Amino acid sequence: MFLFRRAPSRACARTFFSFNLTPQTFHESKVLPYKKEELFNIVSDVSSYPQFIPFCTGSRILNTSTRKDMEPYTMDAELTVGFLSFNESYISKVTCVPYSSVKALASSSTPLFKTLSTVWRLEPYPSGKDYSNTTLVTLDLSFAFASPVHAAVSSAFFGQVSKQMVQAFEDRCSKVYQSKDSHHTSFLP
Repeated sequence: MFLFRRAPSRACARTFFSFNLTPQTFHESKVLPYKKEELFNIVSDVSSYPQFIPFCTGSRILNTSTRKDMEPYTMDAELTVGFLSFNESYISKVTCVPYSSVKALASSSTPLFKTLSTVWRLEPYPSGKDYSNTTLVTLDLSFAFASPVHAAVSSAFFGQVSKQMVQAFEDRCSKVYQSKDSHHTSFLP
């Protein structure tokens, strides 16, 4: 089952003489039939992103802090994205709070983005009397490209990429946790 909400994004607008490089934003929430621990394992596995995230062609972990039980931990990851003739890499600082959230911020030294923030939140969601087998997944994505060329290209397909990213996450969960009934869908008020 899933709950689907999307907030309107601010698309980059361009005039003949200038480009608007304001951040584009995206918000989506879905209720998925998985435990939050299962979903966290998918979202926090940054090294597997090229296997399922659209336009992510490479990922490598540069360093990671020591993981201690349920304490938050961080990692620096280099991600490569490719679209049409563009192929760019950037570095993100990823903060993982076990079974609760994963936040990635592009490094200020990254020439690709002026800003990039991706936040996944996981919360138990009531399904009958059982709170353990369904999870409210929330994605908040905000970015602005440093280059007017990248901004112009992204404004044409931003909404589609965002939809594809969330769908890719859901498909990955279905593939990894095949035994679950991920095809049961119901809309919530």
